[in-house]
Amino acid sequence: MDKGRFFSGLCVMAGLVVLGIMIPTAVTKYRSFDRTVNVKGLCEKEVKADKVIWPIVYKVMSDNIQSIYDQTDAGNAVVVDFLKSGGIQQDEITISVPQISDKLASEYGGNNRAFRYIAKNVVTVCTSDVDKALALMANQSDLLKKGVVAAGNDWENPVEFKYEGLNGIKPQMIEEATQNARETAEKFAKDSDSRLGKIKTASQGTFTIEDRDSNTPYIKRVRVVTSVTYYLDN
Repeated sequence: MDKGRFFSGLCVMAGLVVLGIMIPTAVTKYRSFDRTVNVKGLCEKEVKADKVIWPIVYKVMSDNIQSIYDQTDAGNAVVVDFLKSGGIQQDEITISVPQISDKLASEYGGNNRAFRYIAKNVVTVCTSDVDKALALMANQSDLLKKGVVAAGNDWENPVEFKYEGLNGIKPQMIEEATQNARETAEKFAKDSDSRLGKIKTASQGTFTIEDRDSNTPYIKRVRVVTSVTYYLDN
């Protein structure tokens, strides 16, 4: 017999034996990649608004257009003085052009109004000093004493409280949400008599910012949910 062919055949047989031994291990290892657990982690924080946009709306009425402008100038001056006395800076105050309606020029005006002209005036505060704005909101009766009747939270000109410091708390919140997800996954692995492996996939949910409740819109709830998939080991 040719010794070369003999040893070649022997090597092939040995290779087949080794392959046969390794296949079950490889299959088991491959199947282990199918054993995963997907969990979600939540993080919520309450934060105070760091910016407020506060429109102060009031109206003046007259049968004389010049009187309308005079009342508007006087009213704006009263509102601005009120704001400055509470610590609001001039560059945080914007005075809009008055919106004047003329009932005689209006198709639907009719003759049931006491005055011909009505002017809607808006003085807007935009500031990051939310506490000062809140204090002034609580003392709006001072405007009434000076002849300016400010409207409530006008649906056309609502007060807006915003939180713009999200980037400063994002890393910590993502970390807490991910840790929350891991704790849930570890509990699942323990209950299924497994060990938690490495992360297979992870995704960060969208951050949401909303009012904590309707009575305190200056307190915001920030929320994020992360989704993480872990491998499970025996």
